[in-house]
This record gives sequence, structure tokens and C-alpha cells, in this order.
Amino acid sequence: MNTTNFATSVQERYFEDYISGVVHRFGSIAVDQDEIIAFASRYDPQSIHTDPEAARHGPFKGLIASGWMTAGLMMRLYCEHYLSAVASLASPGIDELRWIQPVRPGDSLSIRITVKGARRSRSKPDRGLVTSFVEVLNQSDAVVMSFTAMNMLLCRSA
Repeated sequence: MNTTNFATSVQERYFEDYISGVVHRFGSIAVDQDEIIAFASRYDPQSIHTDPEAARHGPFKGLIASGWMTAGLMMRLYCEHYLSAVASLASPGIDELRWIQPVRPGDSLSIRITVKGARRSRSKPDRGLVTSFVEVLNQSDAVVMSFTAMNMLLCRSA
């Protein structure tokens, strides 16, 4: 798989810069045990996420991050490196979200994004829809989460 960088920064990126078939890779972001526990205590209070001792005896044999925290960490990388800061309008949603492997304290996550398609709107020619396959990888390049994202972006030219 051949990865590349955008020719433009996120502050200058428009619909036309998202080329179907191109793969981009960005990261990394650290996964911290205290953050895992704090996030889960507030939003996903299951012992596999909040109690290191209980988690040792659980199905994953140790503390793991909530999948929703993993999604939040991914979103940070997605916004900082992939999604246009000047042309992003909204997202109609995501498809096929999968949590494939557990994310553990000490992991370092990155994202690999394949532009699956980019089509200009027929009804609103000033914008287009970009469909991207997003993979979150750990420091061993194992995919820990994946999904397909859709983003509406302004066009540089109408």
C-alpha cells in the first residue's frame, strides 16, 4: 500500500484535493492509562475500562480503552491532519464501525485513510462528498478500529 501526503495543508484543503484511491497516513497519539480510566468512568463505566485489577481477570486480561475513547483519539488525528479546516461542512455519518483489537495503556495510535470516492453534488455544485475508509493502527501496525466516513466539503472552484 503506497501512502502519500496531501499537496496542501488542512488550512488550504478543498474537495478537489481528495483524490480517489490515494492512501494517507498520520499520527501518532499516545494512549494513557489515567485517561482511559477517566474517560470510561464518565462515559463507559465498565470494569474492563475503569478497574485495572478487575480487568486483569476479565476477557482481555488487562485494562483496555473504551472503543468510544479510541474513536475520540482517532477524531483528533483526523481533524488535525486529514479533514479540511476551511472547507469541511458536515458529515452525514459513518458506516461499518468495527473495534477489531483492544487498545491498551501505552499504545500509540496512528491513522491510515484511503480515499474511496469523491463526487461533486449535482444539486449544490459548490460542494462534494468524500468517502474515506479509515483504519486506526497501533504501534505494531495492527488495525484496532475501522470505519467508512463521509464528509461534505466545499469546492475550491464552483
